Amino acid sequence: MRAPSQQRTRRLIEPALAVWLRLRLNEVGPLVALLCLSILGYGFFYLAHEVGEGSTAALDRRILLALRNPADLADPIGPPWLEESMRDITGLGSVFTVLFLTCAVAAYLGVSGRRRIGLYVLVAVGSGELVSTVLKVFYHRPRPDLVPHGMEVFTASFPSGHATMSAIAYLTLATLIARVERNRRAKALVLALGVSVTLLVGISRIYLGVHWPSDVLAGWCIGAAWASLCWFVALQLQRRGEVEAPDPPPPA
Repeated sequence: MRAPSQQRTRRLIEPALAVWLRLRLNEVGPLVALLCLSILGYGFFYLAHEVGEGSTAALDRRILLALRNPADLADPIGPPWLEESMRDITGLGSVFTVLFLTCAVAAYLGVSGRRRIGLYVLVAVGSGELVSTVLKVFYHRPRPDLVPHGMEVFTASFPSGHATMSAIAYLTLATLIARVERNRRAKALVLALGVSVTLLVGISRIYLGVHWPSDVLAGWCIGAAWASLCWFVALQLQRRGEVEAPDPPPPA
């Protein structure tokens, strides 16, 4: 009686194991990328549901008001230079800046003999911009009207496009550079810079009053999830030789 049961179990396990090995989930990189994609993707849709239910409204309002002078809601807390710095920082997540930087990196990769990975970077970031635009149109959440905006805005609020695009672009580029960098300290520095820029851009959007905090958190989630997906796909393509693999480590 046990033999047929064992055979059925084996028939179920073997295909799953084959897929597991085919996707290289026995290796750290692909496994971490897929786990991040799953967790962050779930986080985005959970947050979108909570926003739709109005569960985040009280906290959103509390945070925005905490960043304003109670006597004058048009005045963000802090010295004047801080507000001006936040405008500079938020520009790092603009469509022009992100696309310009992406094209510059892709051009560098192309002239250095890595044309396919350069093209992949363009596709990854460009498709992420499309996803961000579609999500904005789908949810169509109004911009905050609780405090005056610190700069002009033209699109819907959820998710934050600046937070989404900065996460996609800077995290994708950071992981790409870390992949080809041989020095561990340099790897850590590049990844820390990518994460730091992503966080600062999102914080600047809240400080300037042009996004609810939940918009920014959702942008970080979907942007980082998309970057994780792009990283996972890049690892699979590198294994198949369809994009350039990183330089081999120097001989010991």
